[in-house]
Amino acid sequence: MNLRISIVIIVLAVYGCKKESNSKNFVGDIKSSEFSSKYLIEAEELLKIFKNPNIKIIDFRKPEFYLEEHLPRAINIWRTDIEDKTFPYKGMMASTAQIENLFGSLGISDDNTIIIYDNNGLCDSARLWWILQNYDFSNVKLLHGGIKAWKMNNGTISTTIPKSEKVNFTLPKSPSMKYYISKDEMVEAIINEKMILDTRTDDEFSGKRQKSGSFRGGRIPNSKVIDWSNAINYHGNMKLKPHERLFEIYKNFALKNDTLIVYCHSGVRSAHTTFVLTQVLGYKNVKNYDGSWTEWSYFNDLPIEQDSITKIFN
Repeated sequence: MNLRISIVIIVLAVYGCKKESNSKNFVGDIKSSEFSSKYLIEAEELLKIFKNPNIKIIDFRKPEFYLEEHLPRAINIWRTDIEDKTFPYKGMMASTAQIENLFGSLGISDDNTIIIYDNNGLCDSARLWWILQNYDFSNVKLLHGGIKAWKMNNGTISTTIPKSEKVNFTLPKSPSMKYYISKDEMVEAIINEKMILDTRTDDEFSGKRQKSGSFRGGRIPNSKVIDWSNAINYHGNMKLKPHERLFEIYKNFALKNDTLIVYCHSGVRSAHTTFVLTQVLGYKNVKNYDGSWTEWSYFNDLPIEQDSITKIFN
């Protein structure tokens, strides 16, 4: 596929978006060979365009993995870099100002196309995608299969850490927050009997296990469980399962136009499920609870359900 640089104007009228992408440098028309999502890119496609200077590649893995090897020109971001540390619990999404400062310091500008990869089946990448979607930045792609797919397609790797020149990066002042739901909104959702999906493991859901960072074991009332990793070939190529299989996995939880709320431990795994439901399966009204179980378990006045004795694990 030849690289075509074009003017792309994205108007998100449905969500009341104020921001448009009118850059002459936007890398458009990158389509997945396996899925219809405009936010996925295959390694074969990235190989053809990754040297384009308008592309910024983000290695979204722990720094120790990045230092061992990464894609050429990739810059490293990890979960703690996109976390608002003003809360008494961990994992809350960074503010617009924090993202603006971070991206600007890394040399990422508004008109760049960002390509994110990880080594965890798109799970970590989807968290950053989710934040950027809420803040109405859409020039982003997720590398399907991550660094593993890149290496399997003979993509070169590097240990060189690129130098970054600070630039301006700005987000809309009134973002749509289209896939976001807060703690107070979650309380309302329970009262109104909305469909709530817990994307953690069965043991976390039951309360048998309590992951480090949470304050109680259990689940949010009236939620149903389906592990996020059911959507990917977790013990294989770490790619998404075929579309037909994904449809079978999720079809019994809600209709495509129904409100569906997802959560996990800290909104990372559920961001992945949000991506699968909205961008692959076409669900129209999915909200990811940012604080998820970490925040919910912090407040003793919030109700929980639990099936068994809690055991701490890290």
